[in-house]
Amino acid sequence: MRFYGTEIDSRLMLGTAQYPSPRVLADAFRRSGAGIATVSVRREAGGERAGSAFWDIVSDLGVAVLPNTAGCHSVREAVTTAQMARELFDTNWIKLEVIGHADTLQPDPFGLVEAARYLTEDGFKVFPYTTEDVVLAGRLLDAGCEVLMPWGAPIGTGLGLTNIYGMRTLRAQFPDVPMVVDAGLGLPSQAAMAMEMGYDAVLLNTAVARAGDPAAMAEGFARAVEAGRLAFEADPMEPRDMAAPSTPVIGKAFLT
Repeated sequence: MRFYGTEIDSRLMLGTAQYPSPRVLADAFRRSGAGIATVSVRREAGGERAGSAFWDIVSDLGVAVLPNTAGCHSVREAVTTAQMARELFDTNWIKLEVIGHADTLQPDPFGLVEAARYLTEDGFKVFPYTTEDVVLAGRLLDAGCEVLMPWGAPIGTGLGLTNIYGMRTLRAQFPDVPMVVDAGLGLPSQAAMAMEMGYDAVLLNTAVARAGDPAAMAEGFARAVEAGRLAFEADPMEPRDMAAPSTPVIGKAFLT
């Protein structure tokens, strides 16, 4: 799996928020084998660098860091936050969030495309948090994005893949674009389903951090992601409307 030319060993990505302690955070990453950690720029306080202790914890995880613009509701705010992230984390990778709806945290499609275009022109490698909308996906690719991060469901809900048709359509429409299912997954089975559909990776936070045993849940998701990917690569059978016997009837004795 490659993002902007960088090879990542694991198809599981984890967020770093909401864990009950730094030890639990580290254990979750260790047992999951996650290859990327997403980090909110708001955790790295400016001025006296009050967030430096948190940054030290993340650095010790030994994984690639993907800063995000979580909580930004305008293009200007997102762009400024991304520029701060580049200075703080010494990377041009950015997970771009421009929130348009306070209750669902659904992205603002117009602001997202505008911010993506600006940041791409400024040298950023943009990972846009988007919906499963095919038209929006095309606009983001036109703006210079080489990766898409469609939601499965609203952030933190654990509802899973709420629009199976839309997710399948998006994957089929852009088969060669790396895609990460980001947000809304609550169970390993939901992650496996996303991988079986051909998605390249999943990004989790709440489902792991808020579990009774975050490290065990992280490992469960890791195994599900691996199983789902193997199933996709195995070219699974098509579903049927009628039963088909697994044991051949040729040569069977018939009583008269």
